[in-house]
Amino acid sequence: MDQTEICPEMSMVCLTDFEAHAQKCLSKSTWDYIEGAAGEGFTRDDNIAAFKKIRLRPRYLKDVSQVDTRTTIQGEEISAPICISPTGFHRLAWPDGEMSTARAAQAAGICYITSTYASCTLEDIVAAAPRGFWWFQLYVQTDRQLNKQLIQKVESLGFRALVITVDVPKLGNRRHDIRNQLNLKTNLLLKDLRSLTERNSTPHLQMFPIDSAFSWEDLSWVQSITQLPIILKGILTKEDAELALKHKVHGIIVSNHGGRQLDDVPASIDALTEVVAAVKGKLEVYLDGGVRTGNDVLKALALGAKCVFLGRPILWGLACKGEHGVEEVLNILKDEFHTSMALTGCRSVAEINRNLIQFSRL
Repeated sequence: MDQTEICPEMSMVCLTDFEAHAQKCLSKSTWDYIEGAAGEGFTRDDNIAAFKKIRLRPRYLKDVSQVDTRTTIQGEEISAPICISPTGFHRLAWPDGEMSTARAAQAAGICYITSTYASCTLEDIVAAAPRGFWWFQLYVQTDRQLNKQLIQKVESLGFRALVITVDVPKLGNRRHDIRNQLNLKTNLLLKDLRSLTERNSTPHLQMFPIDSAFSWEDLSWVQSITQLPIILKGILTKEDAELALKHKVHGIIVSNHGGRQLDDVPASIDALTEVVAAVKGKLEVYLDGGVRTGNDVLKALALGAKCVFLGRPILWGLACKGEHGVEEVLNILKDEFHTSMALTGCRSVAEINRNLIQFSRL
């Protein structure tokens, strides 16, 4: 495991401050892994740049003395439409790893999607934040019995939805990891996968390959073994959104995996409109990828997202200050979003709509 230095106390006022300081706190190989992208990194960078092509159309002379950022996802209230995406191996960034992340999410009153590749056990994560609101992200493994056991385990632990990542039938071409010869096997144990098998050797990504044969037809099997709502993460097209609707899933996370899978696909915010139009309000649509400011949150909601999820910024906060760093990242973004709502005349999340934005000609 890479050793992480605790960053000195410093005033950080935006998410990019955390990004700059996190790079100083982490080893080069860990930083490259967190920031890495597929191919030339075009999609990773475009996720952020695409938000800047959208302009806001504020409405004034409204009473915004009271602004309410609360909303719901899958019927559960959250303090703001800003939640945590599934990312693996949090102990690369901070010794307590996902336990710190879970505590911060609980304090913020938002949802944390825990990764299949968490570096803490699910029991420890749940125990760290017993009042937390968690969904579980599943990479479907080739061993169907292992999938079943894992799903049953998260259901028994109180996870409230199953998020199936669909955009990794094969690992993307991540050049930094190849150059660095990154081998997570020597860094971390995938403790829950280990506990669900009776192998003596250390599990790692190669020992539990993601099932590249998993298809739409297999969703019915997953639905038959769980009562949890099923969310599909990684949808980018109206065709797949329509298939998701046909197969009766409960939600979609519009995502390109932070640009880590297939380069040259659309930025998440650019794919959002197409997906939202395709589902016609019949299921909830969320977004991850490129959210860095409160304005970005507002723009995503105006284009039809029910909520946004944060990936890399959570790891930046974790690397800088552990649990408190994650809390700060969330609070900064929530405060910025509150300001964005007030300055565009929105007193509640329900008032955010498509009329608030226009697309730049640049």
